[in-house]
Amino acid sequence: MAATEPILNVPRSVAGAAVLMTGIQLVRELLPDEVDLTLLLALAFIPARYSGAAAELPGGYLTAVTSFVTYMVVHAGWVHLVVNVLWMLAFGSAVARRVGDLKFLLFSVLCGIAGALTHLAFHFGDMAPVVGASAAISGQMAGALRFIFKAQRLPGERVPDFIHAPLMSLGQTLSDPRILMFLVFWMGINAYFGLSALKIAGQEGAIAWEAHIGGFLCGLLLFGLFDKTGRASEDEERRLS
Repeated sequence: MAATEPILNVPRSVAGAAVLMTGIQLVRELLPDEVDLTLLLALAFIPARYSGAAAELPGGYLTAVTSFVTYMVVHAGWVHLVVNVLWMLAFGSAVARRVGDLKFLLFSVLCGIAGALTHLAFHFGDMAPVVGASAAISGQMAGALRFIFKAQRLPGERVPDFIHAPLMSLGQTLSDPRILMFLVFWMGINAYFGLSALKIAGQEGAIAWEAHIGGFLCGLLLFGLFDKTGRASEDEERRLS
């Protein structure tokens, strides 16, 4: 996708993910409460599945495997969904344009799985369900941070050229004052909402901030494996310097 294309021209993978999550939320709105609860518990990531409760929960043992992915497409409500979609449009679109739709989806799923595993490590045996794409989107954000501040706006262009911006090393990323300020802001949001309660499956639960951190660290560390353009641009920049 060329840098001259409009900023609202959302990559297909990002648009598809947003449509899928919105569609699931719409279907849940039409279901009877009892059926909706069963569906949510079958899709949600529930740490108690791994401490002996899998057979008692909807979906049985199969969901002990599938919920590592399915928890990302179901949300606690419309506000939760809208916030995640907006965050994905902001950061996920830049990543998808840079690495392509297929790599974007694989990268996002890996970050989401890393988030679930991190949450499991801190909450083994908990019955509270975890839902939402926040861990995957945190990984997208981490990947985007490694190149968006290097992107330049060419003369006559409305959108910075994210595709050809050089990929920052981990050291450069974690020492850039702009990124550090952004991370402080992001961690503050996580801390605030981590202490707030929300209703999931009829019971109070907290924002799974550990999953966000796990997804972010996965995205930060693994993005370079998915990014070819950035390494080529970085090599070219070295040759010209």
